[in-house]
Amino acid sequence: MKKYTVIPGAEPFYWEGNEIGVLISHGFMGTPQSMQFLGEALAEFGYTVFAPRLKGHGTHEEDLENCHHEEWFDSLEEGYEWLKLRCTEIFVVGQSMGGTLTLKLAHKYPDIKGIMLINTALSVPGFNYLEDKTEPRFVDEPAPDIKEKGIHEITYDKAPLTAIHQLQALMKFTPTLLPSITVPVLCFKSIEDHVVPAENSDYLLEHIGSAKKEMVSLFNSYHVASMDYDKELIAKRCGQFIEQQIPKAVTSSF
Repeated sequence: MKKYTVIPGAEPFYWEGNEIGVLISHGFMGTPQSMQFLGEALAEFGYTVFAPRLKGHGTHEEDLENCHHEEWFDSLEEGYEWLKLRCTEIFVVGQSMGGTLTLKLAHKYPDIKGIMLINTALSVPGFNYLEDKTEPRFVDEPAPDIKEKGIHEITYDKAPLTAIHQLQALMKFTPTLLPSITVPVLCFKSIEDHVVPAENSDYLLEHIGSAKKEMVSLFNSYHVASMDYDKELIAKRCGQFIEQQIPKAVTSSF
């Protein structure tokens, strides 16, 4: 199999800050680039920020074709373990499939201090017709679902059918974890999302076991909200959420 290089701009990013770590996960077909604005904003708050590149992403669609959803989770988990060596408390942010993986991580590691979920994917209706299909090998992808014009997201033009099936398996399994997830959660949902219906976030917040949970509605962004008009609002609310979960003795040093 041909070895592909990482697309320029799709690399992981890391900013060293204080002892509060923030792990960031991009979504299906995306790269850390889609989360860079949010990462930079959280780094400016003083936090240590790391966004790994999920396996099979940011290179070529043939790399993604050969991935299992457990390998995407492994990429995020390795990032968590790496950040844990450097920080005393960990928060996790995930967008779309990144939110799905974040839920799985929070289920496995209940000591995570809090999670922030942006348009988390529990269903992607546009892929439903492919559920039992064995062809085509690749499906043409439309332009990223971003309301603001002129925004470029690094992604693939084609989605491998095998990868779509892996995403569907992950989404089907994740809701069973929700009742046993108890970490504080901040949930963002775009009211107009052409990829993941806003009802996904409503279901998530209703069924998650967390005592501390909050929903923020986004009225001026589509699915890739981290790159859209509401990105400043998302960054601000994430910063406030993190500050609410950690002792004042820590935040007073900012």
